[in-house]
Amino acid sequence: MKVILLERVAKLGQMGDVVDVKPGYARNFLLPQGKGLTASAGNIANFETQKAQLEARNLETKAEAQALGEKLAGQQFVVIRSASDAGALYGSVTPRDAADAATAEGFSVDKKQIALIHPIKDLGLHAVAVNLHPEVTVEIEMNVARSAEEAELQASGKSIQEMAAEEEAAAEFEISELFDDIGSAASDDDDAPQAEEEA
Repeated sequence: MKVILLERVAKLGQMGDVVDVKPGYARNFLLPQGKGLTASAGNIANFETQKAQLEARNLETKAEAQALGEKLAGQQFVVIRSASDAGALYGSVTPRDAADAATAEGFSVDKKQIALIHPIKDLGLHAVAVNLHPEVTVEIEMNVARSAEEAELQASGKSIQEMAAEEEAAAEFEISELFDDIGSAASDDDDAPQAEEEA
């Protein structure tokens, strides 16, 4: 099915291009979202008359997206979730969660603009792409943690695995210290009867 694009569509073409797509893609995505029109002679002629207006509107929305992108790029948003001791989440962080976290911080981001390649299923820092405009994409960072304190530690550069290893090492050290104290106390008790026998 031939469609004339009303805006740039990633991996398909630029505004004004006549592209050949599968009918389902055109019917279910391009046409209902206003990204394209069927490439009939009337629609192509109509596009040519409106081309200047569409290009001006595209430049305006692109400028707005770039302004928002400059503020949003590199921002870190904290999402608190329940997780196992190994750092695996009970569930996952979705595009809606990422959009809600950004919106809570004062940025106007829709869940449809969040591009998660894989669902976030573990604690830590995760890079997430945000498509603000067909020609403007920025990257934000999702800090997924069990608590605000843990999020601060992760932001400073420590991973959950490092923190768990440090806690385990500290616990083992305390146990070994306890056994050393018990062992020295027992050896003192063993020495005491020998001293009495010698006397």
